[in-house]
Order: sequence, then C-alpha cells, then structure tokens
Amino acid sequence: MSKLAKTVGKNAIPKRPTRDEFELEELGEKLVEAHQEKQEVLLTVWGLTEQVRGRITNMDPRSRTVHISRYGDVTKVPFLDIWKVDNPGN
Repeated sequence: MSKLAKTVGKNAIPKRPTRDEFELEELGEKLVEAHQEKQEVLLTVWGLTEQVRGRITNMDPRSRTVHISRYGDVTKVPFLDIWKVDNPGN
C-alpha cells in the first residue's frame, strides 16, 4: 500500500471548504445585524445535519464563536463553521 493510500484512509473526515474574505465579511455583517436587532436566525453549519435555530446572545471574538439561545439552551457555533444565515420566516 502506498503512503498516499494510507494517508487518505486516515483522513476520512472531509476538511471544511474555505471561503474568501468577502463571503466571511458578508456573513459577519448578517450575524451582527441579527444580534443587534434580536432577530431569530436559522444557521446552516458545516458538519451538522440539522440547522441551528435561535437568537444570537453573544459573539465572542476571543474564541470566535457565536452563541445561539433557544428555549434556554445555548449552542456555541464556531464562526468559520457557519455557512448560511437565514430568517426562519423565509
């Protein structure tokens, strides 16, 4: 077995695709607006089969996570794992 085949087999988990600076800036603006307006959001998150729904309670620049609260439960989502921000009414 070649070294390449061994390496590919070990890395079965796909890497998160990269996005350009413009896409990340646009995503950040949507998150900040939803946080300021206290709007409920529906996030599509890389690696999760279900979307995350709730209100943004905190955006932690140190850990680069977005805290989403719904029914008293808080989910911390890494900013770079967020692919899409939607309004649940749409």
